[in-house]
Amino acid sequence: MVKTAQSEAREVVFRGGGFQPGTRRGVGLAVFVVLILLAEWGTRSGFISALTLPRPSDVLLTFQELYQSGMLFKHLVPSLTRLLVGALIGASLGIGVGILIGLFSLARAGLVPLVAAIFPIPKIALLPLFVIWFGIDEASKYALIAFGTFTPTVVATYAAVDNVDRVLIRMGQSFGLGWWSIVSKIVVPGAMPGILSGLRISLTIAIILLVAAEMLGAEYGIGAYILQAGSLYDLERLFAGVVILSLLGVAVSSVVAAVERRVLRWRV
Repeated sequence: MVKTAQSEAREVVFRGGGFQPGTRRGVGLAVFVVLILLAEWGTRSGFISALTLPRPSDVLLTFQELYQSGMLFKHLVPSLTRLLVGALIGASLGIGVGILIGLFSLARAGLVPLVAAIFPIPKIALLPLFVIWFGIDEASKYALIAFGTFTPTVVATYAAVDNVDRVLIRMGQSFGLGWWSIVSKIVVPGAMPGILSGLRISLTIAIILLVAAEMLGAEYGIGAYILQAGSLYDLERLFAGVVILSLLGVAVSSVVAAVERRVLRWRV
């Protein structure tokens, strides 16, 4: 039996994108909506006690009051400033030191034991020490956030540099590329996925430390707002502050994802 040309011309499915995460828009939002509706139903029906969980509608009204009174931005702006300054200092130093450790054996021998020694220390426990060193004003908050961001960024960066394919480096050397060209065109781009993944974790830690720092000696800030609401057992205000922190975490993750899409366009 002779096959026709039409039967032989079959479409070949592209399989090079295996294990590539697909985009499912709206699924995450739908999960949040379902959880909020369940919480609203549970609190209104009495299945969930009002002493343990406030109604989401009441939390929304609290948001509205915060916005109308101007207190939302009065607390949010100082928190964003502290987070931005502290995380920028810590992440910049962490990436720089991590690249030095990944590239130079002398830096690795001297700094890796130091990083390994300070990495497991709970950074919140060092807050009183930072207050003694830098005072109770903004400097201690910046220092705590920067220090907490620094150590995980260092570990993620030099691990990412170590994981760069050495075949690519040897290929660059065989083509006569200089040391700086290899670092800037092969090592840093190859390590960027690991660096950005580590940055997600570092910025999450920065948000946690931001709240801890603002609970000690801050008049305004999300942490101070949550502390005031908790001391008064005002669940609506307390959950409003928690939701703000959650939205801040989502915003930070979205910014890192946008940077990944722009910087890592070379990945298939």
